[in-house]
Amino acid sequence: MAKAPKAKKPLRGDGTAGSSRSLVWLSGLACGALASISPGIAMLAAGLLMPGVVVLKLDKEPGRPIARTVLTCGLAGCVQPVITLWNAGQSFDAALSILSDPRAIGLAWSAAGAGWLLSQVTPLIVRAVLEATSLARTARLRATRGRIVEAWGLEETPDG
Repeated sequence: MAKAPKAKKPLRGDGTAGSSRSLVWLSGLACGALASISPGIAMLAAGLLMPGVVVLKLDKEPGRPIARTVLTCGLAGCVQPVITLWNAGQSFDAALSILSDPRAIGLAWSAAGAGWLLSQVTPLIVRAVLEATSLARTARLRATRGRIVEAWGLEETPDG
């Protein structure tokens, strides 16, 4: 009796099956290169971007919109500490000194938290604005319909 062929992996939207694994591999390669070339900056980035890494692991939506927002805002909070490290000579000790500063880590983590809050609150605000716009338009249309019914002498329908 012949065995049934193994089911192939479903293709992604772009027609490839293994592109996510190669992206992970390339990301690991880039992180390893950064850690070997400049360990101080790699350690500083790892410490300051820790909330973004956690959200990256937890976000399972396609495209990872929350993780992208948190990482982007976290990167904005990392600019000044990285400039400080760069000017201090990029040493491992300077990176440890910056990471032990509560203001630097607090700013970066607060920026990441603001990105998370932004990604959670923005859809609610957009929905409220669209709902208010829709209600206002409905009221305007009903008023216009009422004026037309009155002007033309038509009978009012039960729904309006």
